[in-house]
Amino acid sequence: MPDITYDILKHYGVLEEGKGGWRKEVNLVSWNGRNPKFDIRDWAPDHQKMGKGITLTQEEARKLVHLLSGSLAVNQED
Repeated sequence: MPDITYDILKHYGVLEEGKGGWRKEVNLVSWNGRNPKFDIRDWAPDHQKMGKGITLTQEEARKLVHLLSGSLAVNQED
């Protein structure tokens, strides 16, 4: 299996911190030298290990924000 390379270009924030310091983060990441994507996944404290996650293009991220904004506005009591 080939090595996967990544470069965290921008850190947007932490959604939650779990056991052992692992954190669910939102970052802008370039995977294998490709165009950067928004990335949501668990990272070890030193960023040397990561869990499964999701990557989104800029357009996909816009759609997600739109969908969630509408849903959260309707369900403000949650």
